[in-house]
Amino acid sequence: MKSVSIDQRMGGGATATLAKGRQTATLPLVGNASVFREAIASIPVIARSERPVLIGGETGTGKELVARAIHAASDRANFPFVAVNCGSLVDTLVDDALFGHEQGAFTDARARREGLIARASGGTLFLDELEALSAKGQVTLLRVLEDDAFRALGSSRLEQANVRFVAATNAPLEGVIKTGAFRADLYYRLCVFSINLPPLRERPEDILPLSHYFLLQHAPSDEPAPDLDDSARRALVGYHWPGNVRELENTIIRAIYLRKTATISGADLGLPIDLALTEPRHGRTFHALKQETIATFERRYLERVMHEHHGNVTHAAIATGKERREFGRLLKKHHIDPQAFRRL
Repeated sequence: MKSVSIDQRMGGGATATLAKGRQTATLPLVGNASVFREAIASIPVIARSERPVLIGGETGTGKELVARAIHAASDRANFPFVAVNCGSLVDTLVDDALFGHEQGAFTDARARREGLIARASGGTLFLDELEALSAKGQVTLLRVLEDDAFRALGSSRLEQANVRFVAATNAPLEGVIKTGAFRADLYYRLCVFSINLPPLRERPEDILPLSHYFLLQHAPSDEPAPDLDDSARRALVGYHWPGNVRELENTIIRAIYLRKTATISGADLGLPIDLALTEPRHGRTFHALKQETIATFERRYLERVMHEHHGNVTHAAIATGKERREFGRLLKKHHIDPQAFRRL
């Protein structure tokens, strides 16, 4: 069994390091914020089990990295880690995708093909964006979880599902279950263990350590990693990061190649941010500035969520984990009209 430890490095950040004997592998779970460290603290314990895991968190928070860390720290590490986006498992193909088929199983089945479960045999099957799984797909997956077995299309042979299921969701599934769009029995089957990753805005102290990590990772191999000047640091910390760590990484990559000098400036980052939030402002109290920043973030966040859900208040509320009535009060507070986001 492998062990997982958190090493302090990269400007105060933390990196999950997996070790087995003298071999070590470092996974980019960078962060020293208490909310992040608490979220990943259970990885060593979870890795020792064979039971399913459900990882929650907004898009770009690193759910697949956590799934890979669990896999790498488990006894299944030498076997495949197979990832699939549940949105791609359409009703007509879900059985074939998961179970595979034998030659001649249907008209176009000219050769035998392994499904995702067989490809991940001995290892981990990672089900990303679980909330996008269709009703038929949910029934199919539930049957596998209940029986620990599957049958390829066109085959009479029942095969053992020798995989560990790890799923990830961008939406709080408890709310989706209440709408009837997701099965409660499947949720409880998959949620034996759960990890909830915080958004980057809730761990602002990790923004600069993550930025330095990405600078080292993505700088051209024949050049030293560029530094961030003061304006870049203020811009990075002042931005609300709706795309979370993935957006931060893309921003750093872009700045490395588009910078105009040896040092990255705030302008090089190309962030859609009010520069007034990144510059020191005198004559204002800390409380006033804090309230202004929170109000700006709230409005931008609500507008983004309403745009993503085309003005559907119920769906937007579910995506944010809030009750519809509470979400509606926030919209009124910021004078946001749902009608403005609806498709014509």
